[in-house]
Amino acid sequence: MAIPAIAPYPLPGPDGLPPRRVPWQVDPARAAVLVHDLQHYFLAAFPPAGPPLEPVLAHTARILAAARAAGVPVFYSHQRGGQSPEQRGLQLDFWGPGLPADEHAQAMPAAVAPEPGDRLVLKWKYSAFARTDLAEQLAGLGRDQLVVVGVYAHIGVQMTAADAWQRDLQAFVIADAVADFSAEQHHEALRWTAGKCAVVLDTAQLLERLSGDGAA
Repeated sequence: MAIPAIAPYPLPGPDGLPPRRVPWQVDPARAAVLVHDLQHYFLAAFPPAGPPLEPVLAHTARILAAARAAGVPVFYSHQRGGQSPEQRGLQLDFWGPGLPADEHAQAMPAAVAPEPGDRLVLKWKYSAFARTDLAEQLAGLGRDQLVVVGVYAHIGVQMTAADAWQRDLQAFVIADAVADFSAEQHHEALRWTAGKCAVVLDTAQLLERLSGDGAA
């Protein structure tokens, strides 16, 4: 199964966020940001202009600028192009061969691309923790919160948030800085993560915390 073509849909607004079950608050001294799989290959299924992709990239760029200004570490998960069947594993059965061995397909849009000092995590499975050293890097930096943005909300974003919870890391999913195959799947991913393993915020709420304006 290939990644389906994705029709435009509006991102959730502040009134569309699921309720939080836990009182966690993003703390710039504890948090790291993970930009999840924002490679051209995964973004090609979206309409290039308009929602959801255009605002997601704009929100992500603002989040990255604020995180770097606050001294919050930024991680990027990415997948390698031209994987062998052995490297691909069961993903081959569900999604086919994946990224081609093509520089553009593997690259990220300039507005949200890594900068010096950011950290890259080569990703193999849905979760950015699976077969990577992400957890060890976070521990080495003294970070126990993970803010997740990127694609796709109901697959890798959701699985990474759940995996963070299983490692006693507080996860925060940013509702208008993730995108999905459809509005229905997007909202369902937010509901599931908010109910099981994470706090769902929007970009404005996150920026307030990163700037210190939302400090208790």
